[in-house]
Amino acid sequence: MTAARIGITGANGFVGRALARVLREQGVQPVGIVRSGAQVEEGVDTVEIASLDTITPEAFVGCAAVIHLAARVHVMNDASADPLAEFRALNVDGALKTADAAYRAGATRFLFVSSIKALAELDPGRPLVETDPRNPPDPYGVSKAEAEIKLMEFGVRIGLEIVIARPPLVYGPDVRANFLALMRAIAKGMPLPIGGVEARRSMVYVGNLASALAECAVHPLAANHLFHVTDGEDPSVAELARLIGRHLNRPVRLLPIPVGWLKTAGKLTGKSAKIDRLTGSLRVDSSHIRDVLGWRPPVTLDEGLAATAGWYLNAASTIPKKIIFASRSGFNLR
Repeated sequence: MTAARIGITGANGFVGRALARVLREQGVQPVGIVRSGAQVEEGVDTVEIASLDTITPEAFVGCAAVIHLAARVHVMNDASADPLAEFRALNVDGALKTADAAYRAGATRFLFVSSIKALAELDPGRPLVETDPRNPPDPYGVSKAEAEIKLMEFGVRIGLEIVIARPPLVYGPDVRANFLALMRAIAKGMPLPIGGVEARRSMVYVGNLASALAECAVHPLAANHLFHVTDGEDPSVAELARLIGRHLNRPVRLLPIPVGWLKTAGKLTGKSAKIDRLTGSLRVDSSHIRDVLGWRPPVTLDEGLAATAGWYLNAASTIPKKIIFASRSGFNLR
């Protein structure tokens, strides 16, 4: 399957910008479906919408495929009266409306960018595979899991090719939230109580994710598959901190506090869930996309961390603290 034009909802976001660049490098014209006034990469055709509720087939005219990134993302300390309803409205209903509009416009493939949280928060003692039963840990994960199931059913019913990609933590230049906060702490020489945490975490560099999504959008064998996408390397939490420190040219102050002590502190402070995420492994097997599509991550973990650290060193003075620590919510376009 070849495509001259591919639609991207959320083309102005972290992943969307990287994806638009990759598509253009491959000779594909990206069409960004974004909220009014959003800034996109140079060379991206733009269609402005008020929200996913208002999306129509006209947004996707001429697109052979649509990559759906727009979502309500995971929110720490969500203050919504009914968080699950809020997530379902955008992540399930919005995705189905977008898929329907894409199909009515003539698109033959719809790529839904889900999350490993649709499957689990932690691994069961081995890397997670695509066929593991879904056990989402929170309303965000539930909404992603429900969207996966309903989109696959929708595709079978009307004849639209559905492809699902599940990334774990995405990092790279312009990253935000916890990864950015970790880099800031290391850059400032703050002591981190993770020296004894050997739990391993799968991640994916934003450029690698963009490469995989571009492949999923056009490869004929990707139709109706679900793929995990990672760098293929699973550093421990402590190892990750050391790697970041090396690329930031900063000594890393890791306190070797036993994991049991951290969990006890979590119980005493009411932060057990956060401690469990920090000390538990989340390894993800991404061999399926390699076997089916022959895709390989073009950037190694070390190269990705080097690029991310280089961006941070150049941009640190211009990043407001409220961006580093703020929870994300609402109609987020990644």
